[in-house]
Parts: sequence; structure tokens; C-alpha cells
Amino acid sequence: MTADQVADEVAAQVAALRRGAGAFVVRRDVVAVRGADAESYLQGQLSQDVAGLAVGATTDSLLLQPDGKLTALLRVTRVDAQGFVLEVDGGYGDAVTARLKKFLLRSKVEMERLDWRCLALRGPAVDQVAAGLVAALSEHGVLALPFEWNGWRGVDLLGPPEVVLDPASASGNRPDGLVWCDDEVVEACRIVSGIPAMGSELTDKTIAAEAGLVERTVSFTKGCYTGQELVARLDARGNNVPRRLVGVVGAAGGPALSRGMTLHAGEEPVPDDEAEAGAVADTVLTDTVVADKVVGTVTSAAWSPELEAWVALAYLHRTVESPGPIRIRSGDGLGGWHPGRVAGLPLLAAAD
Repeated sequence: MTADQVADEVAAQVAALRRGAGAFVVRRDVVAVRGADAESYLQGQLSQDVAGLAVGATTDSLLLQPDGKLTALLRVTRVDAQGFVLEVDGGYGDAVTARLKKFLLRSKVEMERLDWRCLALRGPAVDQVAAGLVAALSEHGVLALPFEWNGWRGVDLLGPPEVVLDPASASGNRPDGLVWCDDEVVEACRIVSGIPAMGSELTDKTIAAEAGLVERTVSFTKGCYTGQELVARLDARGNNVPRRLVGVVGAAGGPALSRGMTLHAGEEPVPDDEAEAGAVADTVLTDTVVADKVVGTVTSAAWSPELEAWVALAYLHRTVESPGPIRIRSGDGLGGWHPGRVAGLPLLAAAD
């Protein structure tokens, strides 16, 4: 394909994900939790009110360590009176299982890893374009789970891989109008939408309030759960945490952004000594010349066809205003800096 053809294909995929009907496979680890005590046990371990979930209902939740730090952001679905399915980003199923078993003791609960696939459908036309596909898979026991995050909507089809086919091997079963999308396009849309991911924005050092997860994942009307103390204390103080998740947009014509790059406050750095100011280059500044404190770090980055710019997610210190200008440097502290801006999430709304 020529460069123009590639650009047209990418544009078509973005249009499908945002304004039509796009599809892609999401790598998810799935854990089934069953037993007479499954509901009561999960109620004491997860931040959401799982006891209030009806059969077939789903919600996002936090699984925390006793100190309130994150083990995983997961989605929990009740499948019957004594059974739940928990999902987490791929590669974190073992951590979820190990954490849940840690406090299991004598509870009548069984856990099993399921080799399931998640086919994500995104865009406002999904209900019409993929209605037949969703109905057919639902008849075979596939879970059709609604998705919405910062205005990006769709449905996830979760079930055994022999039923939920990979688009790459299911060309004969693709509904007309459903566009299959590449990983790079999906990642760009995720970042623009401000959706945090395990391993990048979310680690075992993350506090839920930093990532803006509290409103989405925490019930303040249920009983106690492991890790609740930190969440409740921060909420009582207005969730005024030292850093928060923001979006970053690179300057037009600027270099590629990448994970690990550092953020520095303001449009221009301040020299240590005014006498040195005249010797400071306009665009290449080193830590030996200026007091250039790191105020944030990039966690994910991609080229965004929607904004026609490099975009990123990053954690930014609370002393730095957002939205506002920012300077971006390579994580090794070498070389020059490049202008950019930080903004609230989602970035698409901030750009409008």
C-alpha cells in the first residue's frame, strides 16, 4: 500500500470506532468465581457493590491491597446466583487470582481461569450493524457487556474462543459495515479517550484517585472491603492527591512521544542564575544550567489521526496547572525539550 492508502485506511478505522462500527480483539484474562460464599467474599474484597448486581449485570471495580494501593482494575459480571466472572487486562489474571486467594481462608469459593476471548465493538452504529452477531453469540452463552468510558461507547463480546472468533480468521462471518481495526489505531483512540490500562497508567503503586477511577469503581454505600481506608480517607479530603492522570498533546511538527518521557512546567525554564540567562540556548537546556524539575512522566503515547498530533497519557504533579503549556523531554534527561500542552480527559473533548 502507498502512504496515501495507509493514511486512508487508518482514517477509515478511526471513523468506524468513533462514528460508525469498529471491531478489535482485546487481550483479557478471565477468572470465574463460584460458590455459596462467592457473593459475600467478593463483597468484602472489591470496591463495588457486587451484592447489588442482578444476573447479567456488570460493573467496573477495584481490587486493592490492604494499604489501598491497586492490584487491578477489573470488570465483574454476575452470571448466576452463585457465580461471577472477573476480567482484567491481559497478563494480570494471575495477580488477581493470587490476591483473591490470599484472604480466602475457609470460604466456600472456587476460582478458575477461563481461556476466553473478548471481541470489542465500538461506535454508535454497533447496535444496528452488529445486532445479528450479538444476538447469535448471546444464544451460545457469550456475554454481551455494554462499554462506555468518557463518551466512547460499544459492547464487548466475552466467551470461549471457538465461539467468539478472531476477526483475522473470521472473514466469512463479518457483518457488513463492521470495520476491523488495527492495534495502533485502537491504542490512539484509547489514549485520546483517557482510558487507563494496567501496566502503563495502572500499577501496584497506583492510588485510585490519581487515575480518576473512584467515581467509576467505588461504592460508598456498601460495607467494608479490603483497602477501603485509604480510598475513604482521600475522598473525605477531596481526593487531593500529589499527582493526577492527564492528557498530553505534542506540538505540531514535533517529535514522537514515548513512554518514559518527562514533563517540565511552563513554556520556558527558569535559569539558576540570571547572569547565565543569555548563555542558555532557546531549545536545548540541561539540568546543569537550569532548575528544571520533573513534574510528570508519560505512561502511554501514540500518533493520533483524530488530533493530527502525538498524544499521551501522563501523571502530572498537582502544582502544575492543567490545561496549560508543558515542556517534554526524553526520559534520560539528555538532549533538548519540546513544547506541548496538558489537558483534561478525554482529549477529544478538550480539543473541541
